[in-house]
Amino acid sequence: MKKVAVIMGSDSDFKVVSKAVSKLKEFEVPYEVHVMSAHRTPDKAAEFSKNAKKNGFGVIIAAAGMAAHLAGVLAAHTTLPVIGIPIKSAAFDGMDALLATVMMPTGIPVSTVAVDGAANAALLAIEMLALSDEILDKKLEAMKEEMALGVAKKDEDIKRKAEEL
Repeated sequence: MKKVAVIMGSDSDFKVVSKAVSKLKEFEVPYEVHVMSAHRTPDKAAEFSKNAKKNGFGVIIAAAGMAAHLAGVLAAHTTLPVIGIPIKSAAFDGMDALLATVMMPTGIPVSTVAVDGAANAALLAIEMLALSDEILDKKLEAMKEEMALGVAKKDEDIKRKAEEL
């Protein structure tokens, strides 16, 4: 199975990014976690991305706040799918990172999840890997069925509460 690279621009992003790591662990998807900066270590980020495919990665998740150029820098140096997680910052509540992550030029696509949406970034990476991995696909189907059962239970519970009023 291919690995998922989870790259964050700063170690302070790990509080958010840990939700992606937890989800990858839950699905038993191999991963590596790194700190690289699009601005402070651009050569390291480019080198990692250029070699990601040959190093066994299938998807790259990039989390960054504020200017949030990390996902775009990584995407510029690979043909692997890159998923951006805009990280919420104090200055603009994550809107700066969201816009920076979403506004990629033609030819450098970056898939973007919600601000601080690390769990969904991992699930999207898992879905991408599941295109060629039947075991992962079955795990995703089971997760969706479990979610539907959870909603059905909540529906019954709320109906019961409404009747008791």
